[in-house]
Amino acid sequence: MGTAMPQMEQLKKNMKASWMAGDFGQIAKYNEEEAAQFINRLEIRSGADVLDVACGTGNTAIPAAREGANVIGVDIATNLLEQARARAASEGLKAEFREGDAEALPFGAAEFDAVISMFGAMFAPRPALVVTELTRVCRVDGFIAMANWTPTGFVGKNFAINARYLPPPENVEAPVLWGKEEVVAERFSKVGWKVKSTRRNLEFKYPFAAAEVVKLFREYFGPTKVAFSRLDPAGQQGLGSDLEKLWAEHNEGSADETFVKAEYLEVIARKA
Repeated sequence: MGTAMPQMEQLKKNMKASWMAGDFGQIAKYNEEEAAQFINRLEIRSGADVLDVACGTGNTAIPAAREGANVIGVDIATNLLEQARARAASEGLKAEFREGDAEALPFGAAEFDAVISMFGAMFAPRPALVVTELTRVCRVDGFIAMANWTPTGFVGKNFAINARYLPPPENVEAPVLWGKEEVVAERFSKVGWKVKSTRRNLEFKYPFAAAEVVKLFREYFGPTKVAFSRLDPAGQQGLGSDLEKLWAEHNEGSADETFVKAEYLEVIARKA
């Protein structure tokens, strides 16, 4: 028991370093359209207090701010926050970005009308703490909205390939469990919240072939960049080949472009 906390602290440090590696903004820009649609479906009112947890470079915070909401975004990766601030400033939007952890949000109880997280809070290692924090900072008449990759969708398959080469930490629940309806419902029910879940697709669209997509992620997506750096040359070749094959097999575009549908679970939680 005495070693559990130091191990968790090290895990969190490794996660932060992983997300800060590369340049996530180069990846996130391809997902902006779906993020805007996600926010649009929430019908966030002007003047609402909105918290974006694990906000990254602002893909969901920015469109929420465009709706006139008072937005605060938090993330563990400081370089992503810098990009989010620059994006908001370029549009003259009212949005604040702070360093913060989904498992220990730096806010008081019931401060927000809406708490959102798109492909973010699902990666925190302790789901029970995430649920406790998301519900704690949300007002009783507000809602929590998450977008979580599913285990059986394209991104879930991508994670599975990575795990074959670099096994994930022991005793940590897989992030994609957040993409299972029954798991999410059970997690929120433990704190008296009910969930409505809908399966949706994010469309990855790249104007180049699968091999170039893998190169893009290898250079700019922190977790992928770190994964390759930890493998020997044979492992790097194997991982690259398997990822390229996955993209190619799911490609619905032409040979010189990549169009892949990636399933995620849209989760809306409200106080029961």
